Amino acid sequence: MKITGIRQQIKRTDRYAVHVEGKYSFSLGETDLLSSGLRLNQELSQQELGELKDIAKLGGLYDRALGYIMLRPRSEWELQEYLKRKNSPPPLIEKILNKLSDAGYVDDYKFARAWVNNRRLLKSTSRRRLTAELRQKRVSDEIIEQVLAEDETDEQDVLKKLVAKKRQQARYKDDLKLMQYLARQGFSYGDIKEALQNEKD
Repeated sequence: MKITGIRQQIKRTDRYAVHVEGKYSFSLGETDLLSSGLRLNQELSQQELGELKDIAKLGGLYDRALGYIMLRPRSEWELQEYLKRKNSPPPLIEKILNKLSDAGYVDDYKFARAWVNNRRLLKSTSRRRLTAELRQKRVSDEIIEQVLAEDETDEQDVLKKLVAKKRQQARYKDDLKLMQYLARQGFSYGDIKEALQNEKD
């Protein structure tokens, strides 16, 4: 089988469409194309063609996974689930995750640390709530404990600011309603009682 065309794609200028015997066969990223050494009129065996198609599939899914990560940081589990939704076979998913991990794009510790920092900046969030959120992303308890141990945020200070903020709303003038809200945010009963007592003092 002969390569009859190698053309830069219009929408994806970083990828090249490869034609075999006059028909489109697969596309490769620039790096994969260069490393493959493909050239016009090159003869390929069925096995070589199959291997190139595997490289093309890996490269295409890798690019999609990279784009998914660039939207916002993802845990390894989130990325794995994304690739499953793309009907990627398990061996290919493993290769992509390893490649992204080697490049530093997938790291549950970095993800968890960024998640905690971001939540602390945007919202008064309890450690218990942060733990639950990270567990939903399938981050290991070991990493969660490590990241929260490094977090120097004072839980009582967070609670104090949240109480002051919510007191500005009429319905949270009532202690019971405020306590129920704070409990839903993951704060313990003891911490809530202490915060409300400090508020009165």
